[in-house]
Amino acid sequence: MPCLRGKENSPLKVLKMLKIKIHNAYRNIVAVADAELIGKKFIDEKANMQLDLKESFYDGDAVDEVRAIRIMRTANSDDATFNIVGERAIDAALKAGVIDKKGIIKIKGIPHALGLL
Repeated sequence: MPCLRGKENSPLKVLKMLKIKIHNAYRNIVAVADAELIGKKFIDEKANMQLDLKESFYDGDAVDEVRAIRIMRTANSDDATFNIVGERAIDAALKAGVIDKKGIIKIKGIPHALGLL
């Protein structure tokens, strides 16, 4: 089996990536999601909640965790708000200090948090 290390577009590398998109507004909105979740919809009818990861909102630049943390910290200092979805995205947002563990909810097992500072 060929070695995938170092291959820019290898399936293993893409699965570990985060997608980050900044929506310019009065207060910028930073959307961060685990790359493999984009385009999917999760519905919890019992809790009457839905999570729809539309490409138009979440599909931005593919970044690793270190870069995502740096971007979120910079945006946080500029008074942005945050919409975070997925295990790796949540972990990065916690490390960046833009969300609090108490604000994390799960919809069909997918963690989601808003950072409204």
